[in-house]
Amino acid sequence: MPVKKVQVGQLWKKDDSGDTFLITKIYSEALTTFAVLRKTGSEDQPPIRIRISRSGATADLPGFTFTQESDEF
Repeated sequence: MPVKKVQVGQLWKKDDSGDTFLITKIYSEALTTFAVLRKTGSEDQPPIRIRISRSGATADLPGFTFTQESDEF
């Protein structure tokens, strides 16, 4: 589900497992922006890095669904 902006603190659900992840960091590398996600409730597991895909005025994390009611922050 695309949102206007991917931000630190947002919760995203992984499509295949249903696990919820928290965005802990966003950074750029060359011409690509990445989000670092940590599984909620499992802080001992290593974080994962996902490329943020952009399409016009929206952004999305492939394989994840935005879980919050509104993207107006």
